Amino acid sequence: MLQLNNINVNYGASSVLHHISLEVKKGETVVLLGANGAGKSTIFRTISGLMKPASGDVMFMDRKLTGKSPHTLVKEGIVQCPEGRKLFPQMSVYENLKMGSFVHRKHRKEVEQSLKEVYSLFPILYDKRHEAAGSLSGGQQQMLAIGRALMAKPKVLLLDEPSLGLAPLIVEQMFHIIEDINEQGTTILLAEQNANAALQISNRGYVIESGKIVLQGSKEELLSNDQIRKAYIGA
Repeated sequence: MLQLNNINVNYGASSVLHHISLEVKKGETVVLLGANGAGKSTIFRTISGLMKPASGDVMFMDRKLTGKSPHTLVKEGIVQCPEGRKLFPQMSVYENLKMGSFVHRKHRKEVEQSLKEVYSLFPILYDKRHEAAGSLSGGQQQMLAIGRALMAKPKVLLLDEPSLGLAPLIVEQMFHIIEDINEQGTTILLAEQNANAALQISNRGYVIESGKIVLQGSKEELLSNDQIRKAYIGA
C-alpha cells in the first residue's frame, strides 16, 4: 500500500536518511523503532510531503507520489499526526477537529459522520468539545491530535511518538486506542521509542539508527531479538 524505495534525504550538505526502503501493507500496523534523532520523524516528513528526498520514490497504492504537496497527500489518504501534537491551543476541541476535516469540507454529511466516529472513539472529546484545546491534559491533547487526524479520513495514518510525555496508565490506554483504530480498517505506520508497547500492537517493525534501517522483522522476531531487548526494552 505504502512503499519507500531507496529514499535519501539531505539537510543542506548533510545526509540524514540513507537508502531507506520500507513497506506498509493494507491493514497492517508497522512500527519504526529508534532513539530520538535516529531519523523517524524525517521519514514521516518525507512521506507526508514536508520534505523532498534527494533521491528515491514514495509509492502509495502503486502510484508515485514523490514531490506532491502535503495538501495533495492528505487528499490521497496519507495523514500525519505529528510529534508534539501541534494543536491550536486557543481554539476549542470542536474547532480543532473541524480543522482536520478541511480537505473534505465540501462534504458536510461525511464530516459530521467523521465527527460522530471521533466522539465515539474519544467520549471525553465530546464532553470537552467547547473547551480550549490548551486546557486539556496531556493525554486528552494526544487524543485530540489523533482525532483531528482521523477527521481527514486517512487510508494510512502516520503516528509520530504518540506516547511521548504521557503517564504509563495513559500510554497503555493510548495503545489500546491505536489498536482499535487499526481494527476498524485504518492502516498505521507508528514511530515510537516505547518499543515493547508498540511491538505488542504491530505486525512488523523496522529499526532505524543514524538514518539507516539496521533491522527489520515480525513483532515476534523483534521482541525475541537480544539486541532490540537490550537497546529498547531494557531486558
